[in-house]
Amino acid sequence: MTSNSNINHYLEQNEERFIAELKRWVAIPSLSADPARAGDVRQCAERVVEQMREIGLRAELIETDGNPIAYGEWTQGADAPTLLIYGHYDVQPADPLDLWQTPPFEATVRDGKIFGRGVDDKGQVLMHLAAVEAHLRVQNRLPLNVKVVIEGEEEIGSPNFEAFLEKNRDRLKSDVAVISDTAMFAEDVPSLTTSLRGMVHWEVRVDGPSTDVHSGTFGGIVRNPIEALAKMIAALKDADDRVTVPGFYDGVESLSAEKRAALQRLPFDETFQAEQLGVPKLAGERGCLPLERIWYRPTLECNGIWGGYQGPGSKTIVPAYACAKLSARLVAGQDPATIKQRVEEFLRSAPPEGVVVQVSSYSDVRAVHTSPDHPAVKAAARAVEAGFGKSPVLIGTGGTIGPVSSFDRILKLPQVLIGVGLPDDAIHAPNEKFTLRQFFSGMKTMARFYDELATALQ
Repeated sequence: MTSNSNINHYLEQNEERFIAELKRWVAIPSLSADPARAGDVRQCAERVVEQMREIGLRAELIETDGNPIAYGEWTQGADAPTLLIYGHYDVQPADPLDLWQTPPFEATVRDGKIFGRGVDDKGQVLMHLAAVEAHLRVQNRLPLNVKVVIEGEEEIGSPNFEAFLEKNRDRLKSDVAVISDTAMFAEDVPSLTTSLRGMVHWEVRVDGPSTDVHSGTFGGIVRNPIEALAKMIAALKDADDRVTVPGFYDGVESLSAEKRAALQRLPFDETFQAEQLGVPKLAGERGCLPLERIWYRPTLECNGIWGGYQGPGSKTIVPAYACAKLSARLVAGQDPATIKQRVEEFLRSAPPEGVVVQVSSYSDVRAVHTSPDHPAVKAAARAVEAGFGKSPVLIGTGGTIGPVSSFDRILKLPQVLIGVGLPDDAIHAPNEKFTLRQFFSGMKTMARFYDELATALQ
C-alpha cells in the first residue's frame, strides 16, 4: 500500500490548481448536441489529452465517426491488474440562459460550490486525473495499469462508442472499469451504485381519416385517433400501476427481505420528495417501496403525446393522426429485445376499430448489476470510507448510462460506479453545481481506490 497520507497531502496542496483547471474545462462549451460547437468539442478533447500528457500518461485522440475519444494509459507491467477509467467531456446545452445566476461557461465559486455547465461531469473526470497525478508525483508510479477513456458523445446517447469498443477490444482489455458519473444518496450518506436500469424506446402512430375532417360533418362516424391512442396508453397499466403487457415482468426478481430492510433504513422522506416534485403524493406500483420502484422495478412511461390542433382558440376537427413516445426502464433479468417485441405486439394486437396502428422502436440498453461481493466493489467501499469518513451504503440508480451496458456486453468488464455528485447538483439544469468538498474528497477516494483495487486483484 502506498503512503496515502503523502498522496492526500499532495492533493490538498494543489486544490486551488485543480479548481483552476476545472474552470478552464468549463470555459470550453463542449456541447455535443450542437453541430455549431464541433470546434469547441474538439478543443475540449484536445485539452483532456494535453492534461493527460502533462501528468505523465501516454495519450492521444482517437477519431470516431463523430467526436473523438481522449485516450490515455500508464502501464506498470503485464502482471499488474488493469483498471479502465471512463468519463465524458461533452455537456448539455445551457438553456434556458435567463435562469442562470452566473454565466454557464464561466465557472464561479461561491459558498463552497463551483457553478457552471458540466462542472459535475467534467469535475468527476478531473477527480480521477488528479488522483493519477498524485500517485505519479508522490510515488513515481501507479499501483496498477490504467487506461483512461473519455468520450465526447455521452450526452447524445454515445452513438459511436460501441463501434469504438469493438474496434479497440484488445487494446482496452482490463480487469475492472470505474465510472464516476453518478450521485451519492445524500451529502452525509456516502454511497456506491451497484445497479443501473436499462431502457427501450418506442414511437406509436395511430392514423384515422386521410386528413383532418370536420367534427360536425364526420364526428360520430370516424374514429378519433387521439381517443384511440389514449385508450391504448391507458391499457398498458392496471389499477395497481402494474404493466399489463404479457411477459413484461418475466425474469424480474422480487426484492429480498434483507434488501427491503436496507432500503427502509435510508433517509427517504416521501412527503418531502412529493413536495420537491410539486405533486400531492408519490405514486407507482402498489406494494413496492418508492426506492424499490426507482432502482429495482421496471417501469413503462408515456414520454410525450401529440396530435390534432395545437393553436390558439378552437378548431373543430377530428384529427388525421395522433402520436406518442413511450419508454421502459428495465432491471436485471429483462432482455431489451424481448421487451421491445412484447410491447410492440401488445400495442398492435387489438387496435380500436377504424384506425391503423404503427409502432417503431429504438435504443435498447440492458440493465447492469455488479455483485456487492465483487472484490472491486469491496475495494471501492474501503476507498469511499477512507475518503469520506463513513462506510458507504449500496444503492441503485433508476437512470441509464449507455456505455456501462456497452462495457458489460462488449468487453465483459465488471464495473464499479463511484460517483460523488449530489442529488441537488442540478445536472443538465440551470445553475449546475459541484460541491468542492465532494470534489476534494472524491480525489482522495479515487487515489485510495487504485491502491485498494491493486491489492484486491493481485
